Amino acid sequence: MKAMIITAFGGPEVFKEQEVPKPKPGENEVLVKVYATSINPVDYKIRKAGSWAGVKPPAIIGYDVSGVVEATGSGVRDFKAGDEVYYTPEIAGGGQGSYAEYHVANEAIVARKPSNLNHTEAASIPLAGCTAFEALVATANIKAGESILIHAGAGGVGSLAIQIAKALGVYVFSTCGSYNKELVRQLGADRIIDYRTEDFVDVILKETGNKGVDVVFDTIGGETLSKSVRAAKHSGRIVSIVSSNNNLDAAKDRNISVDYIFMKRNRSTLDALRALIEKGKLKPIIDSVMLLKDVALAQQRLEKGGVRGKIVLKVVEN
Repeated sequence: MKAMIITAFGGPEVFKEQEVPKPKPGENEVLVKVYATSINPVDYKIRKAGSWAGVKPPAIIGYDVSGVVEATGSGVRDFKAGDEVYYTPEIAGGGQGSYAEYHVANEAIVARKPSNLNHTEAASIPLAGCTAFEALVATANIKAGESILIHAGAGGVGSLAIQIAKALGVYVFSTCGSYNKELVRQLGADRIIDYRTEDFVDVILKETGNKGVDVVFDTIGGETLSKSVRAAKHSGRIVSIVSSNNNLDAAKDRNISVDYIFMKRNRSTLDALRALIEKGKLKPIIDSVMLLKDVALAQQRLEKGGVRGKIVLKVVEN
């Protein structure tokens, strides 16, 4: 099979298209023909220096799959050849990523693809969608009637987080640039804050009577995370997907919980996302579609910034 390999850690030039052996499914595993994958920030971070993730070049990376089951290993009970599926591969410790024509995965992390999405659309969902769902539902335990600040609402994770929050009956504040205001409004944000011209803390305190929001979902880190403490109400919750060395002592003084989350692979979250998608409450936001062989260019675009939603890579036509 063809695959895009990182031959070493470094810049985009380390990607090389190579012919590699087609994997075989083992016990409890399914062999999936990959129709599409997508680009996430973690992908270029691993490409640059991914030893922290257990990656050792030469390696196939990539964290999103949408495709069709071609074969099953012994013990597989829930899938058969021909089933359309989507999921996030397990790469840590040397597992193969999604930048290839085929992928093997344990059936426990695989779910049926939303019936109303094609593979190009579905490939944009697994990592970003599960991250947003894990943050808002499993960690923050957000409930109808509460309020949330979602940073970078036009991004891959933020755009899905807004929709999930609205589906749960939550009032949404979201930051973005002026050029993304209309998109973020269409996603359902109740109050859009232009981070270039407005101070999000001032806006939120003014509009909540100096109380702050129940939950802050941070996708940026650094100074944005530190400053977000002032936007959260006393005994509120902050969930971040970006590690930070910033001083957050102010959160302790106001009994604000701060959690850093990393997506947990499980079928139940993908099933919950599929239910929202099939009910029309959640839709993928796709910036552009490229070919798998253009993965280096796609990563460059994402790393530069300004991408709205996700960049998807087609592996086969669908």
